Amino acid sequence: MEFREVIRKRYSCKKYSERQVEQEKLNAILEAGRLAPTAKNLQEQRVYVVRDPETLAKIDSVTPCRYGAPTVLVVAFDKNNVFTYPGGKRDSGVEDATIVATHMILAAADVGVDSCWLNFLDPDVAAETLGLPENEEVLMVMDLGYAAEGAGPLPNHDSRKEIGETVSYI
Repeated sequence: MEFREVIRKRYSCKKYSERQVEQEKLNAILEAGRLAPTAKNLQEQRVYVVRDPETLAKIDSVTPCRYGAPTVLVVAFDKNNVFTYPGGKRDSGVEDATIVATHMILAAADVGVDSCWLNFLDPDVAAETLGLPENEEVLMVMDLGYAAEGAGPLPNHDSRKEIGETVSYI
C-alpha cells in the first residue's frame, strides 16, 4: 500500500475475529518497531507479544477497553535507560515508546492487520499484573488482529479540521 493510503485508511478497530495474525506479518510489525528512531538511539522500548488466553485475561482485567483481538502487544520502556532533556522536566521514555508503537500500528495497516491503541489503564497496575520488571513503565497495549464481520471505522473517521486550524507558521 502507498503510505498516504495507509495513513488515510487506518482506523482503530473495535471488534476482532478469532483469526490469528500470521507470524510473518507479526514479524514485519515488530521489525517496524525495532527500526523506529529513539532519542540518542537508546532503544529503551520493550515490546511484549501476548497470545495465550491466560495472559490476555490478565490484560482484560486491567482495562475495560480491549476488543477481543487474539494478539496484544504491550509497549513499555525502560525508565532507567532514557535521555533527560535540558531543564530536567522531561525524558525520552514516553515519546520514544510512542514512536515505536506508531510505527507498529502503521506497519500493521500496511500488511492488512487491524489494530487499536489502548491506554485506558493504570500503567503501574498493568506492569504489576503482567509481572514486568520494576524499571519498566507500560505506555499502552495494542490490540492486533483482523476485523470481525461488520467492524469498521467510526462514522466520523474521515472528518478532519482544515490544516489552518491545526498548523501555524511562526
